[in-house]
Amino acid sequence: MELLDFATLAKKDDLLRFLKKSRHEDTLYEEALSTYFYELELNHLQGELVNLQNWIQRNNKKVAVIFEGRDASGKGGTIRRFAEHLNPRAMRVVALNRPTEVEKMQWYFNRYIKELPNGGEIVFFDRSWYNRAVVEPVMGFCTSNQYETFMVQVPEFEHMLYESGTTIIKLWFDVSKDEQLNRFKSRLKNPLKKWKYSPVDEQGQKLWNKFTHYIDQMLTRTHTSFSPWIIVESNDKKRARLESIRYVLSQFNYEGKEKAKTSLLVDPNIVHRYYRVIGSFEK
Repeated sequence: MELLDFATLAKKDDLLRFLKKSRHEDTLYEEALSTYFYELELNHLQGELVNLQNWIQRNNKKVAVIFEGRDASGKGGTIRRFAEHLNPRAMRVVALNRPTEVEKMQWYFNRYIKELPNGGEIVFFDRSWYNRAVVEPVMGFCTSNQYETFMVQVPEFEHMLYESGTTIIKLWFDVSKDEQLNRFKSRLKNPLKKWKYSPVDEQGQKLWNKFTHYIDQMLTRTHTSFSPWIIVESNDKKRARLESIRYVLSQFNYEGKEKAKTSLLVDPNIVHRYYRVIGSFEK
């Protein structure tokens, strides 16, 4: 293997040429090359997100992007990439804690209505009102009557938002059971990520089939023409991040879109519209 003299790599293109030349000699270079292309593509897409946000501000659009999925499916990391370079004055990330005693006595949607986007704003929901569709019934945090009431009301609630001019994009991050277990183990080994492992996470593997049942119910009963579910295959975190950003960008005709430095055509193997198939989430 050729020894690397960093003094000869004056530009990024020099490094790229070296990595291409060495890619078959060492897996380290293969990984470095993959990371380089990922970061380059992410940079282009984040630049387009800035353009999209400017368009949303100028036209007083209201956009809510909902991130749902099993624990350790990659939602948080993807949200960070979405928000990283956006103007915080016209963007919010909403990750609500468990409801207070006062909120428990209110209409379920109350606490989420207060977080909806204003004109010219984009809001990213790190979990949303769909807690009541999956986590709460699985863990016994709501009654069966509360669950059924929610499932009846949520399509009507989202239709009212749609009619009021709010664009809702619902992303479901789908991870396999084996990959979820690997990510749990990784979190427990990392002192900087141990806090991410919660009692609900602990039940994720034990109650996998029960979660699957409620996920199927949610997707089937709340997937509508005006507010569809978009499935993001997230076993590969980096591809999931890129393609979910690409999908959101593809939903708007903002100024300068045709001048994008990268393709905004979504990979259907990673991101696709939900369709009703028996056992589609038995993984």
